[in-house]
Amino acid sequence: MSFRDDAEEGRGDLRKPFLHTGSWYRMGSRMGSSMLGSSQALRDNSISVVACVLIVALGPIQFGFTSGYSSPTQSAIIEDLGLTVSEDSSFLYMGRLLEGFGVGIISYTVPVYIAEIAPQNLRGSLGSVNQLSVTLGIMLAYLLGLFVEWRILAVLGILPCTILIPGLFFIPESPRWLAKMGMTEDFETSLQVLRGFDADISIEVNEIKRSVASTTRRTTIRFADLKERRYWFPLMVGIGLLMLQQLCGINGVLFYSSTIFEAAGVKSSNAATFGVGAIQVIATAVTTWLVDKAGRRLLLIVSSFGMTLSLLVVAASFFLKDVVSSDSSVYSIMGILSVVGVVAMVVTFSLGMGAIPWIIMSEILPINIKGLAGSIATLSNWFFAWVVTMTANLLLDWSSGGTFTIYMMVSAFTIVFVTLWVPETKGRTLEEIQWSFR
Repeated sequence: MSFRDDAEEGRGDLRKPFLHTGSWYRMGSRMGSSMLGSSQALRDNSISVVACVLIVALGPIQFGFTSGYSSPTQSAIIEDLGLTVSEDSSFLYMGRLLEGFGVGIISYTVPVYIAEIAPQNLRGSLGSVNQLSVTLGIMLAYLLGLFVEWRILAVLGILPCTILIPGLFFIPESPRWLAKMGMTEDFETSLQVLRGFDADISIEVNEIKRSVASTTRRTTIRFADLKERRYWFPLMVGIGLLMLQQLCGINGVLFYSSTIFEAAGVKSSNAATFGVGAIQVIATAVTTWLVDKAGRRLLLIVSSFGMTLSLLVVAASFFLKDVVSSDSSVYSIMGILSVVGVVAMVVTFSLGMGAIPWIIMSEILPINIKGLAGSIATLSNWFFAWVVTMTANLLLDWSSGGTFTIYMMVSAFTIVFVTLWVPETKGRTLEEIQWSFR
């Protein structure tokens, strides 16, 4: 059934939830001439899918705000509540637990949703919007942290999701998920909404149907199913990239960047932290532009290599600062080098390892195990994020140079991992990617 025929069906379709199939789009097509211009704009080209991406991008902004919150507020929280480096109050633990639950869901569902709704030629760029939004959230936390106290900053942090929740009722469900669940009519309608009213979706519809037909129709996936080669290899790649993304220490650097800059001798550490956040946004925006041109593998290798060199500079700088007099010119030079190295590490991370592991995870996992496998991959990512976050301050107190040496070794191993095992997914449909693992 074509979308035009479907759009002429009875008003009973309008009783379906907006989130289910994008019924807002059908309603817009029936509006009077006063609304024709705006509804037509949504139908042209890929404007509909971009609008959906911008709505769900509010989730990663919340994610980033939560991630960046610690850096400008840590000292004030410790002072106001009389805490030590390893403590927190029960209410802060509770708040972090609830934030972690929500952010954990967002961190998985948003890149997967974007990958499943994006057209092949825009999937990398639109997928990078996820990480770009995270960096915007981090930068906002850094910026607002310069002007408001930590309690007010926490209240401001709820705004992105406050806007996101009603926005979710105006976007269509993933067409590939609908196809997997056997909702053929809704699947075609959702895809037509995303590709535009006049787009020919027949080829894409047939590819998705063939992919779904070739997979098991059992809706419950068991852990035993993951032992099959077509499943364990993409799962290994997805988990490996997301683990290495955290073990390179990026969250330790971002969460405690103010502490790192203070150790390097920077007087206005919070302002310097905001500068890092702004640079990270710019570098991630460059990745958004490059990822569908240069490819995923090349950017990952360049990113990992740049991080390795940057972390080597930071580690060497802190080691040398420990053995020279604080009054010497060498000490000042090492302080400058350590700051340059940290900034370079954040920039090179943003050029590849920030966005692309989430993009590849959302691309390579077969649709019939994506829920279970993606949850395992996301759990691995957040477990190691927790490990890095909990140990970063303690490791920095132990040895700043030693901490960055550990992170450097992980980045060096990432180069090997990407070179040997990570496939290139640029320019391939999700169905082609999944067939390549058979």
